Amino acid sequence: MNSLTWKAMALASMMFQSCISLSSSFHSDKIVRLPGQPHVGFQQFSGYVSVDDKKHRALFYYFVEAEIDPASKPLVLWLNGGPGCSSLGVGAFSENGPFRPKGKVLVRNEYSWNKEANMLYLETPVGVGFSYATDSSSYLAVDDEATARDNLVFLKHWYNRFPQYRHRDLFITGESYAGHYIPQLAKLMVEINKKEKLFHLKGIALGNPVLEFATDFNSRAEYLWSHGLISDSTFKMFTAACNYSRYVSEYYRDSLSTICSRVMSRVNTETSRFVDKYDVTLDVCISSILSQSKVLRPQQVSERIDVCVDDETMNYLNRKDVQKALHARLVGVGRWEVCSNILDYELLNLEIPTISVVGSLVKAGIPVLVYSGDQDSVIPLTGSRTLVHGLAKELGLNTTVPYRVWFAEKQVGGWTQVYSDILSFATIRGAAHEVPYSQPERSLVLFKSFLEGKHLPAVL
Repeated sequence: MNSLTWKAMALASMMFQSCISLSSSFHSDKIVRLPGQPHVGFQQFSGYVSVDDKKHRALFYYFVEAEIDPASKPLVLWLNGGPGCSSLGVGAFSENGPFRPKGKVLVRNEYSWNKEANMLYLETPVGVGFSYATDSSSYLAVDDEATARDNLVFLKHWYNRFPQYRHRDLFITGESYAGHYIPQLAKLMVEINKKEKLFHLKGIALGNPVLEFATDFNSRAEYLWSHGLISDSTFKMFTAACNYSRYVSEYYRDSLSTICSRVMSRVNTETSRFVDKYDVTLDVCISSILSQSKVLRPQQVSERIDVCVDDETMNYLNRKDVQKALHARLVGVGRWEVCSNILDYELLNLEIPTISVVGSLVKAGIPVLVYSGDQDSVIPLTGSRTLVHGLAKELGLNTTVPYRVWFAEKQVGGWTQVYSDILSFATIRGAAHEVPYSQPERSLVLFKSFLEGKHLPAVL
């Protein structure tokens, strides 16, 4: 046997062993069946991906392949906000995933986003949900920069586990504080792609996102007043006394005696604790699974949010048989929580605008959709619309779709405006902060149009 033949056999053996390793890893993450799950034809996977082997830091993911022909569908990464709230419990099991817990069983979500895409839900940063670090110091002083780096490392390593998705079109979507997570992750991808094409990023969609703290939050005053939730006099005091960028800095330096804090107490009294500020028209209680983004109301950090007694998602994900099926484990905590109580996030990152990062993505040719549930008073549509319009003007983009209604289910689904067919804004009529939960059918129409690069339907 000559040396060339021997080298060829050795290379073939190495490739075979590599394939076995990939296959083993791939199948070890496969979910055979979730407890109480109805029969489905698509595959599910979940498990851990290390983002730091030395410090034993790992992120937990849940991946659902598309219902029909997953090989032809794009890959979509979904991130919830908080910072510190779970994309598994909120996004997957309460919003746009294939199942929702009901008692001891799971029921199908008729408007699951895996009808249109392969959905990847990531519990990030480390310390959220089932994601963990063996050293508790990893939960201290976590910030946007570290989160973006970890998310990037996760995706690189996840591609090694699922190589068939490496060259698939990639979209990143999410909501709330993901208005920080997503643009910063996408920016890193664009920078890496300049050296080597690793990510086939085709667009990002941001739902009720934090993009510029002062604008987003100062718009709450007009929103609350225009919806009849606060009085004229409180509205005037609110707009005169509260500069949120300054207010949050002061709050987290324990300067609670400011005029603004007293105004906010009056705002909370007038709106009442019986109105959910994430959905001002809702007349029933919302479970704690939908009370993500608690830090987005810094004046109420110490105030417990009223929730429904029976939190079915919380109960489901804390079952031992469910955790076993998900290949999940609890490390350093006694229970799975919707929003982390061990993560010490650098909350002053809230004040760092990401709208400029969104602008850099648009200039790099990445399509961006900003969408707003119009019943959310925490990050109102008015602020998001102002920011998007200002960015379009700054970038010199032309209006290609003037502000108009769009349709879903033979009704007005909301309103939309598009700039140069690369930057879009849309509202979802009757939707709360968590759009896919509160308006699932309309959100699916929006999602499908986004993936296909099409304008929202203009006719019935």
